[in-house]
Amino acid sequence: MNPLVYIIMLNWNGKELTLDCLKSLAKIQYDNSKVLVVDNGSTDDSVKVTKQNYPNVEILQLENNIGYAAGNNVGFEHINNKNPEYAIFLNNDTIVDPNFIEPLVKPLMENSEIYQTVPKIFYADKPNKIWYAGGKVNKWFGLVCHEGIRKFDSESFNNSKLTDYATGCCFCIRTEDYAEFGGFDTSFPMYGEDVDLSLRIIAKGKGILYEPNSIIWHKVSASVGGEFSIIKLKRKFSGLIKLFGKHTNLIQKITITLTWIISIPYKLIKFIILLVKK
Repeated sequence: MNPLVYIIMLNWNGKELTLDCLKSLAKIQYDNSKVLVVDNGSTDDSVKVTKQNYPNVEILQLENNIGYAAGNNVGFEHINNKNPEYAIFLNNDTIVDPNFIEPLVKPLMENSEIYQTVPKIFYADKPNKIWYAGGKVNKWFGLVCHEGIRKFDSESFNNSKLTDYATGCCFCIRTEDYAEFGGFDTSFPMYGEDVDLSLRIIAKGKGILYEPNSIIWHKVSASVGGEFSIIKLKRKFSGLIKLFGKHTNLIQKITITLTWIISIPYKLIKFIILLVKK
């Protein structure tokens, strides 16, 4: 039997998203996995509906919405008492390929220097377009970006490689390693905590592996109004400020500030253009 993998999925008033994700998880081929839904103080009937449709899925019901980072950390503490070897953190606004688990677990089993694995992620509404095929972080210009985003899939995205960060949308990690790093930093405002965790891992000389043989599809930012929502942009910018404040030196902070002053007007124009095209 394969080692035990626990999938932690956070839900907040997203019953339809969660049900769709659980429907795909019910088809996975890995023979030793369990799912924990952490309900982050939902005010709809998410818990009731999930129990009715998936009575064998474990649910941890929280009284209040404690946020993405804290919610996932509480979920991890809950499953860690059951001694799984691996944890997969998965957004509820995703659909998974039935074989997505094994390619994420295998590199962690074979290489002790790899601490996170992350799948190839497509847009759910454009299944042949890449959302994530690796991540880049530039500490001099204050940039965090997905490789391949909005590009059609091609052979260039089919090679396993080390990457700068694993997106919190979906990644796999040894439970002992997640515990070692103390999980997500709960002071982040929903965005940036995933990159922060990866940067802390890399700072210790460990690697993060993009594994394209694992595939999922993402309903991008469904919980905050979509990819181009103002709520998302505000939270993302707040997360970037905190992220680079934490992980850069004084000179880098100066170059980042100058870069942002110059680039923000351009990015606003680009955002408006993308919004219009949408």
